[in-house]
Amino acid sequence: MQVIVCVDDGMGMLFNHRRQSRDRVLIQRILEITKGKQIFIENQIDMVLLDVNLPDGEGFSFCQWVKKQREVSVIYLTARDMEEDALAGYESGAEDYVTKPFSMKILLRKIEVILKRTASVNRLIFADEYLYIDLDHARVTVKGKECPVTPTECRLLRQFLMNRGQLLTYDLLLERLWDSGGQFVDKHTLAVNV
Repeated sequence: MQVIVCVDDGMGMLFNHRRQSRDRVLIQRILEITKGKQIFIENQIDMVLLDVNLPDGEGFSFCQWVKKQREVSVIYLTARDMEEDALAGYESGAEDYVTKPFSMKILLRKIEVILKRTASVNRLIFADEYLYIDLDHARVTVKGKECPVTPTECRLLRQFLMNRGQLLTYDLLLERLWDSGGQFVDKHTLAVNV
């Protein structure tokens, strides 16, 4: 199941489209950036559909925040049709910038093409002769033996796999794993889970 977050207050037509169920795509509709950040951190999101004009800020800043978290495709769907806005959208890291009104068939085809291209890249699997981790199915095996993992351990493993070869500080992990839900967890709690 591929998951798309739509941060826009006017995209109800996308959710009513019959292709969703046939294509096994789950679309979560979010109206504000703050909720979008929370959903993005807590879930494996495959794509973000984003308006520029949002009640609690501009989509450009949200796109930049998304790209700092991990590489995910972003398509702007907006009424702002000025050349400067489109260029700002691409500079913020978007894959495409679509102005309203637009063809729903063309938009759905763009989404399909981008999701197909990124599907294998975004799958979080690590495997060597000793360890196998498949976070899409929450499976970890060591020397072929299944190891149960807690949801917190799964979220930590996801961060480690998505950021291979990068230094992850306590503060960054705390922000990505716990702060989004309004929970406060200190460094000692994180150390116990690591």
